[in-house]
Amino acid sequence: MSRPFLYFIAALAMVSVSIPTNAQSATGYHLLNTFKVPGDGGWDYITVSQLTDRLYVSHRNQVNIISKSTGADIAVIENTEGVHGIALAPQLGKGFISNGRANTVTVFDLKSNKTLAIIKTGENPDAIMYDHFSRKVFVCNGKSRDLTIINAEDNHVEKTLDLDGKPETAVSDDNGLIYINLEDRNEMMVVNANTYFIENRWKIGAGKSPTGLAIDKKTRRLFIGCGNKTLVVLNTDNGHVIDELPIGKGCDGVVFDPKMNFIFASCGEGVLTIIKEHSPAQYEVMENATTKKGARTLALDESTHKVYLPTADFGAATSQDAHGRPSPIPGTFQVLEMGQ
Repeated sequence: MSRPFLYFIAALAMVSVSIPTNAQSATGYHLLNTFKVPGDGGWDYITVSQLTDRLYVSHRNQVNIISKSTGADIAVIENTEGVHGIALAPQLGKGFISNGRANTVTVFDLKSNKTLAIIKTGENPDAIMYDHFSRKVFVCNGKSRDLTIINAEDNHVEKTLDLDGKPETAVSDDNGLIYINLEDRNEMMVVNANTYFIENRWKIGAGKSPTGLAIDKKTRRLFIGCGNKTLVVLNTDNGHVIDELPIGKGCDGVVFDPKMNFIFASCGEGVLTIIKEHSPAQYEVMENATTKKGARTLALDESTHKVYLPTADFGAATSQDAHGRPSPIPGTFQVLEMGQ
């Protein structure tokens, strides 16, 4: 054989080896089902029960409860004006709903879905999180820029903590610390769940307008989805930036699967960015799985590894809602089920 021909064969072999390697890098996540949900209006967060067959979907002034396996309607919790988020406290048999326009939290029974109490909060309560370590509920109040801390056992407000910044999302390390991203300051705040003392306040590197937030409690890493198409990995112990990775546009939710070591960032442009945590120091963007426009928030079922995202179909680009987003077409509200 001539030398040029040998070079050609060698180059061809390299190409044939690289093709399967690239093909295997995809996660396999794709759209499994689209669950139609009755009613019209906007939405925000979605919450999945890890113990029952229930999805809790915020929907204008109510919460739709549907089956996470079939999408069938189970119940509706009404009178949740401007609902944003739903937090579950299964050890207490309660759920907590943040009502953004009413400046309240609705407490409901997880079995009957009946309202147990209405709790006054700061202005525009948005994200809400139950910390089973301290048995407290942490409510991020966007307009009043503070945190309402509720004793989940007796439903009374223990503290309203001024944050000097707009809180967007909160997570717990299950060991007494609460991490909160401040959207307007590009910072991460660390609050002691027992003393309510602000332990630390860190800048988040290149990330701008942080929204979604998740935590790997084992490796002690925070995953911060930001408005400038960046996901920041932060060390929970010292605030050091570990990595900065590209994600889709319009991220408003991040979750972490501790068994798969996948980080999911839901992006309103219509993609689900999936990042693999290879080690506490190594991260890789695996793919941008196709979802639908408007699917900007999400919830993870840790047992099935399925991801659920609420959205709708949209009208003309010139038609916008109060937040400047394209207006959804009436009767098209839906939840996407993504899986492998």
